[in-house]
Amino acid sequence: MPELKTRWDIFCTVVDNFGDIGVTWRLARQLVAEHSVDVRLWVDDLRAFERLCPQIDINLSQQWQEGVEVCHWPSEWPVTSAADVVIGAFACQLPHDYMDAMAAREQPPLWLNLDYLSAEDWVIGCHGLPSVKYQNVQKYFFFPGFQKDTGGLLRERGLLERRQQFQLSSAAQQQFLQGLGIERACDAQLISLFAYENTGLASWLDTLAADSTPTHLLVPEGRVLGDVERWLSVGELAVGALHVRQALTVQVLPFVRQDQYDYLLWCCDFNAVRGEDSFVRAQWAARPLLWHIYQQDDDIHLDKLEAFLTLYTKGLSTPAAEAISGLWRSWNAGADMAEHWLATRKHEAELQNHAQAWCLEQALQADLATALVQFYVNWI
Repeated sequence: MPELKTRWDIFCTVVDNFGDIGVTWRLARQLVAEHSVDVRLWVDDLRAFERLCPQIDINLSQQWQEGVEVCHWPSEWPVTSAADVVIGAFACQLPHDYMDAMAAREQPPLWLNLDYLSAEDWVIGCHGLPSVKYQNVQKYFFFPGFQKDTGGLLRERGLLERRQQFQLSSAAQQQFLQGLGIERACDAQLISLFAYENTGLASWLDTLAADSTPTHLLVPEGRVLGDVERWLSVGELAVGALHVRQALTVQVLPFVRQDQYDYLLWCCDFNAVRGEDSFVRAQWAARPLLWHIYQQDDDIHLDKLEAFLTLYTKGLSTPAAEAISGLWRSWNAGADMAEHWLATRKHEAELQNHAQAWCLEQALQADLATALVQFYVNWI
């Protein structure tokens, strides 16, 4: 892929705390680092961004972070020229003055709507198609996805090799965990929990506590902490809090940067994740996972859940596929988890092998940043 001396503008409105900015920040950095393009990332909520990138100065309207020009998206739009490639992340509405600037260019920019990740079949038919038009500027759909003829998934160069090397080194894992204050017992399974509020959590924690195998549950700061507090019958859980109930140890971790979160996922035997960015990163961890999908009106998110399960469970034995599918469905319904978790545990080895195979299968596709660059090259 040739280097592109082009300028890209990526627009992000923070809707769900960290998911939208997590994806766009990761994409912006990769475009700069691997494709040598100039990127401006426009963000409307720098406080949410600060959690992912602590170096951010929330008081600055413009700053540089890891080669990316980060700009605060103001309520009153400044006079600025339009870029060669314009990405509106997740159907966010661009400022009207900026759209006029796009139309005023001698050569109209490539305008893309980077849509939400989905495994639904219709995505393949819509990926890359024209969308609306503003004056002389045509917008196109761009869908990340798990199948050929979609935009693929975010994956930095060398990611899987770094992950494999880390997972083969007990010393590297121990050093990382100790840096977070985690002392893992040698016989305990390590599980990470990053989720939205969920009424089904108590039944899962009950099952883990009663298990013959000890579990060390790592809970980064986030929305699910309230449910953990209620199960423990304690007040507000602070970072570093450690509680033991029977076979279950619960430990609260700080909200970590994206690169550290990767290492956390790589250390764990099983990862419960939420949203989009952490969902993709858990797949690159090549470990069994549990996805808490973002809830949408009329339960249309459940169609997305089923579409992914249909793809993901291919190649599994029928009992293993039924076990993991039942676990995901009960989790996303806020239902009792006990029966499905115990069924999943019976197929632990098969699910682990399958997670590794799925990771390698997805890595055969072009990554999302490369697919975007190739789309631009083909367009011009």
